[in-house]
Amino acid sequence: DLHKPIDKRIYKGTQPTCHDFNQFTAAADTIALLVGFSAGQVQYLDLVKKDTSKLFNEERLIDKTKVTFVKWLPETERLFLASHASGHLYLYDAEQPCGAAPPQYNLLTQGEGFSVFACKSKTPRNPLLKWAVGEGALNEFAFSPDGRSLACVSQDGCLRVFHFDSMLLQGMMKSYFGGLLCVCWSPDGRYVVTGGEDDLVTVWSFAEGRVVARGHGHKSWVNAVAFDPFTGAAQAPQPPELSGGEEEDEPPDPLVRRSPAVTYRFGSAGQDTQFCLWDLTEDVLYPRPPLSRARTLTGSGDAGVPVPGLPRSLSRSNSLPQPAGTGSARSPPPDVPPALSVGRFATLTLQERKGPPGTEKEHKRYHSLGNISRSGEKPPGGAGSRGRLDTAKVLGTALCPRIHEVPLLEPLVCKKIAHERLTVLLFLEDCIVTACQEGLICTWARPGK
Repeated sequence: DLHKPIDKRIYKGTQPTCHDFNQFTAAADTIALLVGFSAGQVQYLDLVKKDTSKLFNEERLIDKTKVTFVKWLPETERLFLASHASGHLYLYDAEQPCGAAPPQYNLLTQGEGFSVFACKSKTPRNPLLKWAVGEGALNEFAFSPDGRSLACVSQDGCLRVFHFDSMLLQGMMKSYFGGLLCVCWSPDGRYVVTGGEDDLVTVWSFAEGRVVARGHGHKSWVNAVAFDPFTGAAQAPQPPELSGGEEEDEPPDPLVRRSPAVTYRFGSAGQDTQFCLWDLTEDVLYPRPPLSRARTLTGSGDAGVPVPGLPRSLSRSNSLPQPAGTGSARSPPPDVPPALSVGRFATLTLQERKGPPGTEKEHKRYHSLGNISRSGEKPPGGAGSRGRLDTAKVLGTALCPRIHEVPLLEPLVCKKIAHERLTVLLFLEDCIVTACQEGLICTWARPGK
């Protein structure tokens, strides 16, 4: 009954900014809800058991900044994550208390633009873990469908994907410019889509660690992205090249190309009040290179032979290609064909020459093709820095290809559906749900129904 809310609360001095229901425990006798607030607190509510409210970070000793996103860990009853405008992400246990003093931390691990800390305490207390990710606000995060990986998007324009249990960085991407505001996974966990202040949606391949396409249709920042799990994804064909390198010498199998035309469908909603619907088709995801180049792609030279049984991105020992100035100069991934990588990195020399003496030499050293096999090297100074990536130096690398280097998608549908900025997008089986800053929640019939 939309005229009678199950529960209604009015807050003074702080506003709710995000929420999440625990789908795993939801039942007739319990509906667990988390609410994050602009002043940094997180409230736990049960909408059936009315007296079980708890407030975390009540005294704001853990973090004083706005909660940007809250999420229950997949298939858990008690654990949840909260991200903040400070760029920190905290792991909480809903059954544990928060301490009466600001928490003290021990460094557990650190890497490319992130650090992870554990709370020092004799008795269990919140937060269990603290992650410092990127620079500026951590705007949104999303768990992969199998619950193993966590994708984070930050105001520094970076998408970072972590293996959640081991806290290791699995991959990274940089926006064209500005911050990234939203992120989602494809239903099969192969692709991550982001949207942000560059007015683009970007499709990044988790298995290959590269940008596969960008979508241009919005005239302002993209606030929400979501895959449609009910269209196309179930029949997604296997990419021809991921099953191993041997079949490249055989003629292409004509049956592979006759798979369904629509492999994935996703939507985006923006501050321009527009809703866009996008199709990711097979020809964009798996472009067939000419056979001569196909042999180069499989890493048949000494440039770094993929380890059998591992996705290609992992057999590269996490080498995220970044130019010299960013504190972690490593070479391009071995599976970029030599012709491409020379052209890509050559475009950077103009900006490099302006730097202090010696930078050009270092740039050439790390990006010369003869040095690819040493891509595991870590140059000094890269480890724990949360430094911002220099966009001019990253542009044109695998971290952020130029516009003409990847396919540009056009929206299937692009429609103005609100008077105020759109903030929420959900695909349900029978409809699409959107919400805007005017406070309107709308349900839409699916196109063609």
